[in-house]
Amino acid sequence: MIMKKILIFSQAMEIGGAEKALLGLLENIDTTKYEVDLFLMRHSGELMKYIPSNINLLPEISQYADLAVPIGNVLKKGHFKIAYGRYKGKKAAVKRVAELGLGDNDVAIEYSHKYTAKYMPKISDKGYDLAISFLTPHYFVTQKVNAKKKVAWIHTDYSRVEMDRESQLVMYSSYDKIASISDKAADEFINIFPSLKNKVVTIQNILPKKYIDSLTNEFTVETEMVDDGSIKLLSIGRFCTAKNFDNIPEICKLIRNQGVNIKWYIIGYGGDEQLIKDKIAEFNMQDYVIVLGKKENPYPYIKAYDIYIQPSRYEGKCVAVCEAQILNKPVIITNYATSASQLTDGYDGVIVPMDNQGCAEGIARVIRDKDLQNNLIENTKKTDYTNKNEIEKIYKLIENE
Repeated sequence: MIMKKILIFSQAMEIGGAEKALLGLLENIDTTKYEVDLFLMRHSGELMKYIPSNINLLPEISQYADLAVPIGNVLKKGHFKIAYGRYKGKKAAVKRVAELGLGDNDVAIEYSHKYTAKYMPKISDKGYDLAISFLTPHYFVTQKVNAKKKVAWIHTDYSRVEMDRESQLVMYSSYDKIASISDKAADEFINIFPSLKNKVVTIQNILPKKYIDSLTNEFTVETEMVDDGSIKLLSIGRFCTAKNFDNIPEICKLIRNQGVNIKWYIIGYGGDEQLIKDKIAEFNMQDYVIVLGKKENPYPYIKAYDIYIQPSRYEGKCVAVCEAQILNKPVIITNYATSASQLTDGYDGVIVPMDNQGCAEGIARVIRDKDLQNNLIENTKKTDYTNKNEIEKIYKLIENE
């Protein structure tokens, strides 16, 4: 029997929710029936070593890795067309952002891919039955892969993303299907790009349970999360606008002002780290908000804390929340637009207001309600958060040619 071929394209394997969802996808594909190639723009990141051995990792191609290094270094390698494309994309992005009056945006990243795509070599000489572009921007799979069907994946709430909509519409229109990680994220995407409605399907994140289980008891964390009688809260994610970690110090102070003895730990990394530390100092929370930084293995920390908090401004569907639920922890999230697709309020988690005062009051209420916490824990034990059956939707995309 000739096996059908799948290519999955992504950027690297740095620690992040999308990358863990990619591991889950790779872990669950039946490689006795499908031949799976993985192409990464850069063979870097802490999660590289967890790529399953039955997945064929294609060699790194230096021109794709060039997008993550300074243009001067690209010139030194003699990749003049890539350097030119990046320079042209950077200039065009600055102009376009000014025209559209955008704030925090990813136009520069999109344009670096858009303007270099035509200079990139082919990823493989193979013909594939399905090619998946797992992380945006999605320019290379459409132009540099030969496949019968091509799918672009979206991982966020597009109603909150500042972007060049005209450019992104052209990009997404070139795909046969667009996979969204939740129904609500799909709805928000369709609201922005109504002409793409018939291309959108929901395929929830598939989480790598083998990977999570193997690491949960790898070490203990008593030296970093001291048992001092305080209630331990934990948040995990990139230090960026979406995650709203810059408001944690004020929320923590508001909770402590209610007489609730908490410490709030934050795991992650990113551009907002200094902003978060400045806010910790501003609200004098140095002893109560602790930035643990980047952790290759966060699961022993999840096991050690009391309640997981996701205070995000917006999400697609947060992987860290699902990981906490897999490990049977009480979860509290803010009422971001896609929150209802993340959990069932009062059953396997609690949704609280996003404003700092309302958020603090909601968290304090859950901390005081031990019966509620126990119910949340018991209900997580009844639910499969790995979404492993979602893999059938991938197979359906291949078979329904």
